[in-house]
Amino acid sequence: MESQVKQLEELTEQFAHHTAEQTDAIFRGDARTGNRHAKQRIATFKKLRAHGNAGRDALAMLLMHPRMDVRGMAAVYLLRYRTAEAKAVLLEIAKGEGLAAFEASEALKRWEEGTWALDPAEDAAGLPEAPRPAPPSKRSRPRTERAASDRLRRSKRDKPGG
Repeated sequence: MESQVKQLEELTEQFAHHTAEQTDAIFRGDARTGNRHAKQRIATFKKLRAHGNAGRDALAMLLMHPRMDVRGMAAVYLLRYRTAEAKAVLLEIAKGEGLAAFEASEALKRWEEGTWALDPAEDAAGLPEAPRPAPPSKRSRPRTERAASDRLRRSKRDKPGG
């Protein structure tokens, strides 16, 4: 039990580290490094989420972190699990200016419109809900939806002497 607590503390520290490093890289104009830290933060969150609500509770400790970007990112990931606390943090950050304020307002907007999905709800068995298929793009519509003229199109090979 004590080793799990230590592991959760380490994962929470990694989440905060990668969030802060990503922000710092963005301000330096270093997108490659920023993207690398974003991927590591996401991987760290998945490890926290693998611990269920204990991992989410550990992440909730970052809602009081001294860095605004870390508080905000933790709140973004905790919107479903700790909705009131996370929204309060994001609303406070959104009142400010800069990148963190923009990210907070965008997260709140996605939450309100129902498109937020960083930590999907779990079903009764405790398993993550099944991923939803992406809607087909205009270019990948099923053949049944194609216009009649598309079905009748022929090539030069189909013409006599072609």
